[in-house]
Amino acid sequence: MDESEPVNYRKFSDNDLGSCRKLWEQLTIAHRAIYDNPSIGGPDPGKFFDEHLEKIGTENIWIAEMNGQVKGLMGLEIGEEEITIEPLVIAQSQRGKGIGRGFMEIAIQEAKNRNATFLSVKPVARNLSALRFFSMNGMTTVGHVELFMDLKNREWKDGLRLHDMDLKY
Repeated sequence: MDESEPVNYRKFSDNDLGSCRKLWEQLTIAHRAIYDNPSIGGPDPGKFFDEHLEKIGTENIWIAEMNGQVKGLMGLEIGEEEITIEPLVIAQSQRGKGIGRGFMEIAIQEAKNRNATFLSVKPVARNLSALRFFSMNGMTTVGHVELFMDLKNREWKDGLRLHDMDLKY
């Protein structure tokens, strides 16, 4: 990361709401593109950030800030034994510059501080950049697999193999 642009990691404040909604929208737009489905997130995808914030609480959202601008956000869903990263979003222009690694360090430390057994994340199956990022940052154990049946018979990608089963994603 460029020395002239230090990253400040801090807890969410009410002043971050607009910036975080925009990051959530970026994530939703990426999911729409990945799945070729413009309906993902509905007509106002930023609204879902508000719902997520209400669900996990402002105390469980971290912000990455550079030069007074929000460049990333990370939420942690706190369970008894498991802490789940949801979401981890970095502004498109700042990806690959180490902000995500900083968030991972925070998540790992929070999980240890809370004596959690597991730190998990559930990226969508087609988000290969997220899967690669989390794998490179030590998340290499598969704990749960979500299978579903598409009743609208849309096209899915081949190429996922698990326990000698060919799956689509």
